[in-house]
Amino acid sequence: MTGDRIETFLTLCRLMNYRRTAEELNMTQPAVTQHIHYLEERYGCKLFLYDRRTLKMTPEAEALKKYAETVRYQERRLEMQLRGTGTRSLAIGATKTIGEYVIAGQVSRYLSVPENRLSVEVDNTEHLLDMLSKGTLDFALIEGFFDRRKFASLLYRTEPFLGICAKTHPFAGRTVPLEEIWGENLLLREEGSGTRNILEQLLYERNHSVAEFSRITTIGNFGLMAQVLEQGESITFAYQAVKKRGNRLASFRVEGMSAVREFNYVFLDTPVSLQAVEYFDSFRTDGEGGERAGH
Repeated sequence: MTGDRIETFLTLCRLMNYRRTAEELNMTQPAVTQHIHYLEERYGCKLFLYDRRTLKMTPEAEALKKYAETVRYQERRLEMQLRGTGTRSLAIGATKTIGEYVIAGQVSRYLSVPENRLSVEVDNTEHLLDMLSKGTLDFALIEGFFDRRKFASLLYRTEPFLGICAKTHPFAGRTVPLEEIWGENLLLREEGSGTRNILEQLLYERNHSVAEFSRITTIGNFGLMAQVLEQGESITFAYQAVKKRGNRLASFRVEGMSAVREFNYVFLDTPVSLQAVEYFDSFRTDGEGGERAGH
C-alpha cells in the first residue's frame, strides 16, 4: 500500500468530489489529483472518470477500494495486538432495533469475562456501514438491507416485520386491508434507518409510498416512539422484538404485506473480522434465536 495516497483515494471514494476531498484532508486540489494520478500509474488503470460532469468510480477503483479498506482495518487491529495489553477489545455497531431490544444479554455475558473490553455504536444502517468501510468497527449487526458485494455477512437470526400499535388501537391483533392504514398517523424512523428502508420497499413493491399516510411523524428514538404509540393515536412498522418489550403494545398485519427479514453480522471480508464475529457470537444463548455464526 502507499500510505497517504491511499487515504486520499479512500476519501475521494467517499466524497466523490476533488474540492471537498482537498478540504477534508487539508490539502490543495492539485495535490489530491497528483495522488490519484500516482495510483493510476502504479496500477496501470483509470480509477475515476467523469460522466456528464459527474465523477464516477471505475470497476478497478471499486476493487482497489475494497482491498484498501480491508488492509487499513487489519493494520489497526495489528497495532492493537502488538501493544500487548492482555485484553480483548471489540468495537461493534448495531442498528437501533438490535442495539436497544436484542443484544443486551449477549453484551452482558461478553463483559462477564474480565479481560474483555467493548465499545458499541448504536446508529442507523447507513452510518454503521460507513464506519465499517473506514475500519473503525470490527463488525455491525444490521437489520435489513446492505450491499453484499461490498461486505461479508453471517446470519444472526430472522425476525418478523409487523405493524405495531397500542393494545387499545382498533388495529390491535387484526389483519387490516391496505386501504385502512392511510388514515393513520405513521411514526417513522429517520432517513437511513433499516426499518424505514424496509417499509418503503414493501410499499414500493405494491405501488405505494409512505407519502400516502395522512400524517407522518419522524422519531429517531424507539423509547420515545413506544411511549407515543401507547397513547393509541399512532401506528408504526418495526420488528417483533420491539413489540415484545412493550407490555402495552400489540401487533397487527396488513393484508398481502407480511415480511420476515434477516438480522446479520456484517463485516469486512478479513479473517480478523470473522474471528471477532465468532468470538462475540459465542456469548449468544439458544433462546436468542438463530444458528451460531459459521454453522
